[in-house]
Amino acid sequence: MALKDSHLMLQYLDSLLKHSNYTKAAKDLYISQPYLTQTIQRLEQELGASIINRQTGHFQLTEAGKLYYQYLETLESESAKLKNRLSWYTNAEKHTLRLGILPSLGAYLLPHFLPAYQQLFPEVNFFLREDLPKQNEQKLLNGQLDFFIGQNPETIAPNLTVYSTNKERYLAIIPATSPLYQPNIRYLAEETLTVKKVLQQPLILTGSGSAIRRQIDQLLQKYKVEPTIMLESSNVYTVAALAESGLGVAIVPESVLQAAIPTDFNLYPLPEEQLSLTYFIAHQAARALSKSEQSLIDTFIRNI
Repeated sequence: MALKDSHLMLQYLDSLLKHSNYTKAAKDLYISQPYLTQTIQRLEQELGASIINRQTGHFQLTEAGKLYYQYLETLESESAKLKNRLSWYTNAEKHTLRLGILPSLGAYLLPHFLPAYQQLFPEVNFFLREDLPKQNEQKLLNGQLDFFIGQNPETIAPNLTVYSTNKERYLAIIPATSPLYQPNIRYLAEETLTVKKVLQQPLILTGSGSAIRRQIDQLLQKYKVEPTIMLESSNVYTVAALAESGLGVAIVPESVLQAAIPTDFNLYPLPEEQLSLTYFIAHQAARALSKSEQSLIDTFIRNI
């Protein structure tokens, strides 16, 4: 039993590693301490190896324990994939859809299409996981998410099916504190500046791992610019607001500026062939879509 009950054994091991004490771990798990001790002992007998190093102040997994823990995680992942696929043969239209999205992207995109979708399928519920794109993509591949919504799908895993929107341009926000600022002008003509000059200014950037940051990093490498980074934020709206207030130059999608307060800053449209943005929604390529899921994709593309 101990070898196969992956969910329960992961709970037991996580609690033991957290508390480094059988009594506290058992209390946390709402089981008796002798039962927990006996379960671990039976497991180690089945495996023929110790899985927990109890010699140090904090419990740690032995090398055999690490291997067993990875085995449990694999079982959990495969179990989630199986349940997910079986659901399409049972009650396909009444289920919870798990969406992964970057927090700042969710604040912008989700209100544009989820309300319209729920009018069509009020019986479908949503679980939202707000995380970095790399984490969401991995969870989609592992079957822990049903859909991943992101930006710029060029580097997305090949075994995911992607549906993209039209391109959106990027704008550099140049505040009045910048030497590049030109008074009484909102949009600067492309010939008045170069991309390299913009990148050489003190920058406010989104964090590493975001789709926007990956593109900007590629531009920095292309123009061989060592950036002066004033601040990094996981929220692109924070980046834009700080640039507008004069902290530095920011490069953001045009849609982020829709609610911008008219203050003293220029907007410089970057050449689309160098920097542009598309939004996408993706799912596992092997996934058989139900009617409600196909409609989610259609609503996303239609409304974004």
